[in-house]
Amino acid sequence: MVGRIIETEACVAEGADWLARAEPRFAHALELTGPLPLRRRPDGFDQLLGAIVSQQVSVAAARAIWGRMEAAGLTTPAAILDAEDEALRAAGLSRQKIRYARALAAAEIDYAALRRAPTDEVVKVLTAVPGIGVWTAEIYAMFSLGRADVFAPGDLALQESARMLFGLPERPKERALREMAGAWSPWRAVAARALWAYYRVEKDREGVA
Repeated sequence: MVGRIIETEACVAEGADWLARAEPRFAHALELTGPLPLRRRPDGFDQLLGAIVSQQVSVAAARAIWGRMEAAGLTTPAAILDAEDEALRAAGLSRQKIRYARALAAAEIDYAALRRAPTDEVVKVLTAVPGIGVWTAEIYAMFSLGRADVFAPGDLALQESARMLFGLPERPKERALREMAGAWSPWRAVAARALWAYYRVEKDREGVA
């Protein structure tokens, strides 16, 4: 089953209200963060290609590379497969990222079918492509497919935010945070939004101090 899809700010607000009632610490976090963002994105090949481009580079560098790729028309599967390595390197892709981009282009993923597939199947299909890990697949399910009950426990900011909000002695590992997030179903994607927002609030406080 696909489950609930987050389409609007009202969906996010509904999830936030549920979390605040279910867990007092989320109520505290939401008082500090205010309304949570929708953060919906389109789905499809270019979103995953953009994720590959963004790996291990700064946000500014990723934007610059993507801008060059767009200008060169290198954002479709056919264009990636037809391009010479030199053209992809000129846009800013490393040798490894060229391999990942070509693997994604050759995978012939049915993106429309992913909209109807269970999240576990989405993750399975996407992580079969070299260069796409579980974190990328879960983020895609969360924001490009709008899944309300998906979480990304491998995210370091989520781990650190959970440590701060729940007063944990250390940052929880991926497996521990995945288990912890089970209590936030069926709104785990909204819990993730709340934790990211709370992380920014706390880090801003540290900056002021």
